[in-house]
Order: sequence, then structure tokens, then C-alpha cells
Amino acid sequence: MNRRSFFKNLALSKDSIDIPQKAQINALEKFQGTWNKETRLHLLRRTMFGCTPAEYNSVETKSLDEILDILFAGITLPEEPLAYTNSGSITAGNPWVSAAYESGSEQQRLTFLQSWQINIVLKQPMRIHDKMVLFWQNHFATGAIVVKDARYMYKQTTLLYQQSLGNAKDLVRYMLFDLAMSRYLNNNTNTKSNPNENLARELQELFTIGKGPEIAPGNYTHYTEQDVKAAGRVISGWADNQSKVSLVFTPNNHDTQPKQFSSAYQNTIIKSTANTENSAKTEVDDLLSMIFKQEQTSLHLIRKLYRFFVDYVIDDSVENYVIKPLAEQFRAANFEVKPILRTLLSSTHFYSNTVRNCFIKTPADLIIGTSRFFHPEGLYPEELNLMHWANRTLRRLMGNMGLDIMNPPNVAGIPAYYQEPSFHELWINADTLQKRIKFTNDLSIDHLQLDEMDYTKGPLIDVIQFAKDSGDPTDPTVIVNYWCEWLFSMPISETVKNQVKDFLTAGSPDYEWTVKWNLYIADEANTPQDAAIVSAVEKPLRNLIKYLLAMAEYQLI
Repeated sequence: MNRRSFFKNLALSKDSIDIPQKAQINALEKFQGTWNKETRLHLLRRTMFGCTPAEYNSVETKSLDEILDILFAGITLPEEPLAYTNSGSITAGNPWVSAAYESGSEQQRLTFLQSWQINIVLKQPMRIHDKMVLFWQNHFATGAIVVKDARYMYKQTTLLYQQSLGNAKDLVRYMLFDLAMSRYLNNNTNTKSNPNENLARELQELFTIGKGPEIAPGNYTHYTEQDVKAAGRVISGWADNQSKVSLVFTPNNHDTQPKQFSSAYQNTIIKSTANTENSAKTEVDDLLSMIFKQEQTSLHLIRKLYRFFVDYVIDDSVENYVIKPLAEQFRAANFEVKPILRTLLSSTHFYSNTVRNCFIKTPADLIIGTSRFFHPEGLYPEELNLMHWANRTLRRLMGNMGLDIMNPPNVAGIPAYYQEPSFHELWINADTLQKRIKFTNDLSIDHLQLDEMDYTKGPLIDVIQFAKDSGDPTDPTVIVNYWCEWLFSMPISETVKNQVKDFLTAGSPDYEWTVKWNLYIADEANTPQDAAIVSAVEKPLRNLIKYLLAMAEYQLI
């Protein structure tokens, strides 16, 4: 069956709306349908890494605008990362970002930094900023292994948090002067006598206007090879100073000759007024003004935001009724991201059946979202070194599934975000599916092991408490309904629910489960508890959660 048709025909709710052919002229009008649990959770799951019952309950009575106000509110920047163990001259428990670079400690400091970001998203409050940082990290893909200075990567990550909902044009400018980006794309070696055009090329191909159809070898509809060379000359003359952790301009390395661009940019000429840093920065401003003046730049950026938050399928109706009008608003808003993203997330289109439950969870949504939902104590230790190993374990699990933060496979980022026509379908293959199921299986049976961490001391998922949360754990139907409601972003048929209920009842009448549960409650106050009574309840609950988390529906969001 066609994927679009399948999701379109799902009986999501009598209050759900659908948009014929996926979009209508009023697609960006504010959502006026019934604002209920399904629509609230859709918004929260798409803008955060998972949504816990406590988080949902805190906004259960709030309107769409009120929830967006919370998601888009200003944030306090994360505290500087700490060393979790001794690293060169840095001792455990102390910050290291301001310390001198030590090549022998670089890999360890990078793991500290990656663990720091995992800890941030694992403990995120209700906000969209963490998802936006992941968006920008993929958009401005920068490989830490190539950069080889975790201080540079820290500065870039902090910048992305600061500007996550800010001005897109300003952020591109910041990235042109970003230490990590300059080194990753070799702009630190770009001089008038020895030009390097890597950053100039990706500035246009990936960060702003996009290529468009190829019209000749090396030349595209939106820019040409001439434009790459000219842009490279504009941004020449800067190099990173590792001891000062700063970008330094050398006038003699900057090309001051006029830069002639092609007809793709209306034959614009960018001139240097003086051989100074300020003049060179003015040239960069002129370059960005020229690029952002082109309609295709706003369209390219809006398509990327759409594919990250809404759906990777952009057909003609979405292009005409969502992308183009939103890109027009983007230009009118001087490329401010926040109002445009808010318009999209409050639109009729965003809540239509055809764009709900159509995403395969990213490794971050699966690993971090599942961990946040169940909040297993073993993954939230207070001891600094254990916190690092827990975060490192989660990061490596994500990396093994195709999303290694700060280490994209190439400058284009992660294929699931850009590779046509599959996009997010690339998250799952024969290898990664096994790893996804192993992760949820390990959580379900209280054993998660990777490298230094071995979580075998106590439950990772408290299935007893999760059953109690259902309201009436004496009734297996209530437990199944409650668990399915929270674990799946789409309704599960009664037939399927009856099938999975057998994990609790083993096909026996429901009252037999009720007897087992009541025996457990009566025995709960005893120390120690009767192992047979505990097992009679806990084992089927664990089998049930293991099965539910392994279902295909759990992979969708």
C-alpha cells in the first residue's frame, strides 16, 4: 500500500482533520480543529525528544498558543561542560573549555562535550530549542573528528543554542566566522594566493540557496562555478588561532580585487573599499545580502525546516500552498526563524492526518525520547563519572543507529535528512532495526550494556509503577489501553489490543490477572516480598512492554 494512502486512511479521531491532496489554499491558516490530547501530543512529540505524562499533564488545559509560548520561550544557556575524569592538566569535576589545547587529551575532551549535549537533551525542559540545535547541527554539518579541537565545537554548539530561533541570515554569517566551520571546510587556509573554495561552495549548495538543476558541468540553476570562486575570494584571509581560540584576519591574505558574480546573481560585483578587516566583513555582508535576496534561498531553507518538523514528502500542493507562501513570509520577516516556525506549527496543515504519524523516529527521538519517558534511575545518576558513562552509552547507541552528534558522515549531514527520495526511511535498515529492537528489549528486561556501563542493578523500566499509573491496574484492558495511548502516536485497533493483552493474561479470563495483582499489592508491604508473587505480575508486564516497544508503531512519530 502507498505510504501516504495508509496514513491518510487511518481512523485517527473523529475530530482529526484531513486536507485533500495533502494541502489546500488555507493550509497555513491557524488550526481550528478540536484541540485535544492527540493534537497536543503531536505538537510536543515533534518539537521535543519525547513527551512524558508529567509534561503533558502540565499543559493539558492549555491552548495551542499557550503551549507554543512555552516551547518558544527564552532559555538559559547550558553551563560550561566539565571534565568527568582527569584529562591531561584538567582534573575531574572542573571546566576545560578555557584550558589550553592538549592534543593527547583531545578525544577525551570531545567525549566530555558530546556527553554534555546528551545530558542537556536528556534533562530538557519543555522547549523546542534542543530539537532546533539538532536541526542546525545537521544543516551546518561539522565533523569534530576533522576539527580536532573540542573547544571549537563547544563554541559552535553554544552559538547554535543562542541562535536556534533567531535570524537565519545572521546565523549563516556567524557560521562563516565560526572556528569549527572554518577549520572543517578549510577556510582557514583560504588566501588570495592559495584559494580554497570549500566553504564558499557549501555556503551556497547546502547552507543557503541550494544547487537547483545542473545546466552544465559544475554549473547549476541557482549558482555557477564562477560564483563559488567569487564567494571564496570574498571570504579569504581568515585563519584560526588555536592558542587564542579565535579567528584572525590577515590583510595580505585577503583578495581585494572586485568579485564578479554570474547572471544567477544578476551579475553582481562585490568590491573591497580598503584592505582592512572591517572592509572584508562588509564584503561578507554584501555576499549574504546578494544570496538572501534570491527567492530560492528562502525556499531552500523552508523546505529543510518542513522536512525536519512536518514531513519529507513535498508534492506540488505542499510546494504551492505551504512552502511558497511560508517562504514569502520568511522574506517579509527578514529571515527570522521563530515567527515562521510558529506559523507552521500552528497551521491547519501541521495537524492534518496525512502529516501525522508519518515520521520514522530518529535515533535521538528513539533513544532520548524513550529514556526521558521512562526516566530509569540508572540513566540519571548523580555521580559525575557515572553520568558521563550513561550519557556516553546513549550517544554511542544513537551513533550506531546513524546519528552521531558532532560527527556527521560528511558535510551534507546525515543522509536521512537530505537523501531523496527515501529521506527518513533511511533510519531503518536490516542493521539499525535490530539495534533499535535490542535497545528497547534491553530496557524491558533490565539490562543495557555498552562498553564501560553495565546496567544490571535494578529496573530500567519500572513496569509496576507504569501499571499503577493506568488508574486501575487490576484490569488488564485498562493497562493495555493506557500503555498504548502513551507509547504510540497513533491509535491501535481493538483487535491488536486484545492480542497484546495475552501477554498479561496468557489467554486466561481477566479476573485471573486481577487476583495476581491483588496478591501483589497485599504482599507489597512485606520485606522481603514473595519472589513468586512478584514474578507472577512483573514478568508478564515486562513481556508486554517488550512487545509493545518492538512493534512497528513505536517507531513512528
